[in-house]
Parts: sequence; structure tokens; C-alpha cells
Amino acid sequence: MKKSCVLALLILLLFGGGRVFAQKVAVKTNVLYWATTTPNLGFEFGLGKKTSLELFGGYNPWNLDKGENKKMKHYLIQPEFRYWLCERFQGHFFGLHAGFSEYNVSGVRLPLPQFPKRMKDHRYEGWGMLFGVSYGYSWILGRRWNLEATIGGGYLYGKYDVYDCVKCGDFRGSNKKSRFGITKAGLTLVYLIK
Repeated sequence: MKKSCVLALLILLLFGGGRVFAQKVAVKTNVLYWATTTPNLGFEFGLGKKTSLELFGGYNPWNLDKGENKKMKHYLIQPEFRYWLCERFQGHFFGLHAGFSEYNVSGVRLPLPQFPKRMKDHRYEGWGMLFGVSYGYSWILGRRWNLEATIGGGYLYGKYDVYDCVKCGDFRGSNKKSRFGITKAGLTLVYLIK
């Protein structure tokens, strides 16, 4: 069974991948994500005249303030299928996305309702996943440069451990949470590769 799956994947990559590379490809970075000190990078591949697939990820490996153990350590992987109303990489689009993240956060207050207010005084370590829909618009800035704005909402699920304070780390308990909320936000600088 494993051998046939590997063989099928290999055939798809060798013979099916040519179409992806014959289309436009975009390299992108989300400026809003950089505001949280998180390096991020995305690639978007044209699938058809009005469709594309975005593969996006971000990784924040460091403490914001070691003395107070203030940190937003995490990684995020978020693919999205997009349908463009005009041509791909320009104008309005709708998307379906999913995502997975692991995190270790303490000493910060994040302004979104899905993050607990006590996050400033406690440490949260866990993982989350999300599914959602998005709307966006891409403005052409130049021959190869675009600026893209997107917002998305959907379902979020997370499981995490809570520690009593940001420094001492006494275990307080585990919890899981699910809710509907914001699942994607971006102001993204895009470079188009032909």
C-alpha cells in the first residue's frame, strides 16, 4: 500500500507538476504578520485561469523580552484554494483555507477575541487548527508587484496547557476551546514570477 502511494505521488510530481510551473507563481509576505515579529513567506501557484493555490507559513522562534519571559513563539502553516473573479493574481477573490499552529505564548495581550485576556499574566502552550473562508483584493503596483488585502473567518479549535505565571511556570491545567472567529488577516506584498 505504501509503495503504491509513493509511486502515485512520484508520477504526479514528475508528470503533473509541469502544468503548475508553466503557470504564474507568486512569492509573498504578510506585512501584518511581520508586525508581530514573525518572519513569514508564502507561495501561490496558478492552477487555472481563475484559480490558484496559496501555501503560507510563519515561524517565530524567539522571546520578545527574556527578563519577563514575554514571548509569542509559534509556527503556522496555512494553505488556501482561491477563486478569482477576474484573472488570477488581480482583483477580487474568494478562498477556502485551513491551518495548523503550535505555540508557546506568555506576557502579551493579543487584541482578538479568540485569545484569552489573561494571556498577559499566564503562559499558554498548545496547538490549534482552523478552517475558514476568505475574501480579498489584489492591486497591481507594477509589472511584477502586487499588494493584497484579505480577511477570513471560520472555525477555530485549540488544545492548550495553562501555566500560572509567565516566569515561574507552575502548571495550572489543560483546556480545549472551539469557536467561530477571524481565521485570516493579511496585507501582503506579492512578487509575481512568470
